Amino acid sequence: MRKTLLAMATAGLALLATSAAAESFRVTIPANAAKGPFDGRIILILTPDGSTEPRQQVQPGVKAAQVFGVNVDGLKAGQSAVIDTGVFGYPKEDLKQVPAGRYHVQAVLHRYDTFHLENGKTVKLPAARGAGQNWRLEPGNLVSTPKQVDFDPAKAGEINVTLDKVNPPITPVADTKYIRHFKFKSEKLSRFWGRDMYITGHVLVPKGFDEHPNARYPLMINHGHFPMTVGNFRTTPPDPNLKCEYSERFSMPCYNKVEQEEAYKFYQKWISDDFPRYLVIEIDHSNPYYDDSYAVNSANLGPYGDAITYEFIPALEKKFRGLGQGWARFLYGGSTGGWEALGVQIKYPTEYNGAFAACPDPIDFRKFELTNIYTDKNLYYNIGTFNNVQRPGHRNYLGEVQYTTQDENHLELVLGDKNRSGGQWDIWDAVYSPMGPDGYVKPMWDKRTGTIDPSVASYWRDNYDLRHILERDWQKLAPNLQGKIHIYVGDMDNYYLNDAVYLMEDFLKTAKPAYQGEVDYGDRAEHCWNGDHANPNAISRLRYNTMYLPKILKLIEKNAPKGADLTSWRY
Repeated sequence: MRKTLLAMATAGLALLATSAAAESFRVTIPANAAKGPFDGRIILILTPDGSTEPRQQVQPGVKAAQVFGVNVDGLKAGQSAVIDTGVFGYPKEDLKQVPAGRYHVQAVLHRYDTFHLENGKTVKLPAARGAGQNWRLEPGNLVSTPKQVDFDPAKAGEINVTLDKVNPPITPVADTKYIRHFKFKSEKLSRFWGRDMYITGHVLVPKGFDEHPNARYPLMINHGHFPMTVGNFRTTPPDPNLKCEYSERFSMPCYNKVEQEEAYKFYQKWISDDFPRYLVIEIDHSNPYYDDSYAVNSANLGPYGDAITYEFIPALEKKFRGLGQGWARFLYGGSTGGWEALGVQIKYPTEYNGAFAACPDPIDFRKFELTNIYTDKNLYYNIGTFNNVQRPGHRNYLGEVQYTTQDENHLELVLGDKNRSGGQWDIWDAVYSPMGPDGYVKPMWDKRTGTIDPSVASYWRDNYDLRHILERDWQKLAPNLQGKIHIYVGDMDNYYLNDAVYLMEDFLKTAKPAYQGEVDYGDRAEHCWNGDHANPNAISRLRYNTMYLPKILKLIEKNAPKGADLTSWRY
């Protein structure tokens, strides 16, 4: 589900120190800027912490940096935008609420492109340019050198910030013996978006792939967030000189070393003589709304489901000698990838032979995290007669709350209106909602207040509520889904995703005919538990490409048609 805002950040440059005193900020594009005019969102960040660049400290909760955002349209070199009182911010909603003090300040211009959609609508959105919709790093975004300022909202004047740097292009990862990259132009998506649109597959080929030209292979689709290449695969032992990096998520002092160790262990298993040979792909389907399309058709993102299933995968299988039939394709992933694995299996029941969905995004919208979108009136609050209580958005395994649903959504609203933040809630809304008359998303809830639109909630139910769809269509779907549904989640998932799984299981346990699959829970396990009772999340999350293989091999044996190739890939 979530690539958290903090986890997307990278190490920063040393901060430059100057001083100023003012109550507003003027952000300027230098006169010598190479290209323009510029459309997009100017994001201004203030923080007392100078250890990393301010843009790296943008996150919800008590550790949040202060952020403001404004749109710019046609801004030319030498021109500027002003962030003053009245501009919406997070956590403080207005500059006048920010305490006086000394801060490190930085600005980013997240650039938008103009898209002329197939339906005649014109929209301005941030094109995917190689960083997975990470506004901090997207090539071509303008960035200011951080500086230190004295800010006092009670004083008159301005603080000047110049967007003096440009994020550089990102160099694609080169092919290796085992990792290949396949860039594919989708005709379906290109028609929808009014320009050439691509899907990239990062392919892990088995030992002997080049030496066995007549072998054809099953395909394992590892769904998840934007990948630069195949993850968790390393052909050399861990670096003995590696500088340890602490993992706050897992409370491990040298987690980067653990990652390298697991990646090397996977490689050793991958090339062992008795290991089954198959293809693994991770898909880059980053798009103008998010780092990932959710792999289904959408009114706002276009026909990504059909493009991936009917265009991209057959082309990839042709190039890399996949078996090319539904019985030899499998879906798995965690969080966003968990929802995708299950959603794609349900939407395309005969095209895949099993879904292994770990910690999936909400699969029953009666528990969209902690909101029932069909009966609750507000996403952010439980509404009472005399009191309204905010809904939590994130907890630890003890149930301690780090931030609320409103925190996340207000931060996203600052980073980009009209679902342009690249954030988690914005992409759910963009994928699941109908398109509005202006060509942008018709939102399911008001981003500022949290008020839910029941008509949009009904659209979500009919098209993307996976439990509802299964229950509604089970008699038709069951013959092609029996034995294919496997769901895993921790009962202390940080984002309360286990609640929706409980409701899904309530249906599956009583489904007739029986679903013949599996639902399993990890005791006190956080996000993203994936069915491994023997290891903690920190380890099992690095073993997706092998942990479901025994069950996959049984499904191949069970469902392969008579005469199917079960031997050429078992060398």
